[in-house]
Amino acid sequence: MVAVQTPLAHIAQRWTPSPDILRRAAFSAVLMTVVIIVTGGAVRLTGSGLGCDTWPKCTDDSLFATPEQGVHGAIEFGNRMLTYVLSAAVGWAIVAVRAVKPRRRGLGRLAWAQFWIVMGNAVIGGVTVWAGLNPWTVAGHFLLANALLTVATVTWVRTGEGDAAPRPRVPRPVRRLSWAIVAVSAVLITLGTTVTGSGKHAGDSSDVPRMPWDWVAAAHVHAIAAWVVCALAVAMWLVLRVVDAPEDTRERARDLLLVVLLQGALGYVQYFTGVPELLVAVHMLGSSLMWVAVLRLALSLRERASVSPSAAPTASDQALTRA
Repeated sequence: MVAVQTPLAHIAQRWTPSPDILRRAAFSAVLMTVVIIVTGGAVRLTGSGLGCDTWPKCTDDSLFATPEQGVHGAIEFGNRMLTYVLSAAVGWAIVAVRAVKPRRRGLGRLAWAQFWIVMGNAVIGGVTVWAGLNPWTVAGHFLLANALLTVATVTWVRTGEGDAAPRPRVPRPVRRLSWAIVAVSAVLITLGTTVTGSGKHAGDSSDVPRMPWDWVAAAHVHAIAAWVVCALAVAMWLVLRVVDAPEDTRERARDLLLVVLLQGALGYVQYFTGVPELLVAVHMLGSSLMWVAVLRLALSLRERASVSPSAAPTASDQALTRA
């Protein structure tokens, strides 16, 4: 009996992507995830959240936006169409990862995880429309998009590494500091949804329920978390120089510090200027860039060599692991 090949196996048998193509494919998923996060915010900020008043169709009778729905329908429908572009980028990453030689199953699992997150978030987006832009489902929709950004970024970084066990490049206390930055940054992004969910930009011109607290108080709590992230970023930037960390890791710390400082300044400007839509959109972009910078810094603190029978840990590697 002749085995039937899957389409991916058929492609992999006939094509092997170069390392540059593999990284570009993975990066395209990162880029499109950032785009979909920002354009999703634009839907909300323009009051177009219910521009298409049902899902998966745009109206009960039409898959597409109709002239009667005006600009809000066009904006919401356009954002839905971008999901297909995102899906294409994730699909390209899956194909490239499957075709690489030798096969990298761990990387393949990361690529496929992106696909399932996209599908799940599409459903949550539909539930959000059905629920009339309930702020809790809106927050869940945003946070799951950030989960996609997490997996896409890890996949992108991993395409430039091997599959051997990770080896630390800095002492353990520095690695713990990096995970503290990851944890507090995740809290910061989550707190941002409480500001939006209780604030001025409900996503529709009609009355939309808000989270049951004062948005100003939520903004103050969000700002406290931002100051903690900023302090940790400064500490990391200094510590990496003390321990003489690799140059690329120090560059990652510098990038994170710059993004955090700019993001913090922008947050205060938008707060004191009445939260204008344009600044909120830029702040959402900054949130995505900050999260990517946080992840790249954390991942740069270890390295993975290509799997090789002779790749045994050296005495210096073992000492660093115990440090």
